[in-house]
Amino acid sequence: MLTALKDYIKERDEKPGNVYLALVHRLDRPVGGVMVYAKTSKAASRLSDQVRRHAMTKEYLAVVRGFPEKQQARLEDYLYKDKRKNQVYVTSKDHNEARKATLEYTVLGHEKGLSLVKVNLHTGRPHQIRVQFANIGCPLYGDQKYGAKVNKPGQQIALWSHQLGLAHPTLKDEKLFTSTPPNDRPWQLFNDHI
Repeated sequence: MLTALKDYIKERDEKPGNVYLALVHRLDRPVGGVMVYAKTSKAASRLSDQVRRHAMTKEYLAVVRGFPEKQQARLEDYLYKDKRKNQVYVTSKDHNEARKATLEYTVLGHEKGLSLVKVNLHTGRPHQIRVQFANIGCPLYGDQKYGAKVNKPGQQIALWSHQLGLAHPTLKDEKLFTSTPPNDRPWQLFNDHI
């Protein structure tokens, strides 16, 4: 994405040299939706500071298998990432590499053994949403890493960066960006809820 966007900006703005573009808010490879890039180093620094201070609001939509026990809840876990396996595990807070992970969710609807959830992410740990929902017995639809027992190879993971709010790095006004999931399986089951 970064290379494609740099090429687009270079062509659009008819820039002669290299284009500066920094990735501020990234997504796991199989996830879609809103991402944040900065066109200057000053903007990148200011936006990254918002990420560090948890001043950016991040709302995701996910389709999970089964039905979460509560309609609304806050999930707090301690996560450990095994970098060799690129796998994240829920662990105790006493683990020397454990990092606290917090999110809140609301169930928006149920269809055919699946639930659509809105997730407000408070921390941005690797694979956080995927791991925390698998931990409560509701792995994400299509997630081969944390839900291989219930998902089929080839299914696309149903996790979408739906809304992202931030303060513009120079104008300081609040901005809200929205992206809607594609109208294909399993998202189309929940068109009335999105």
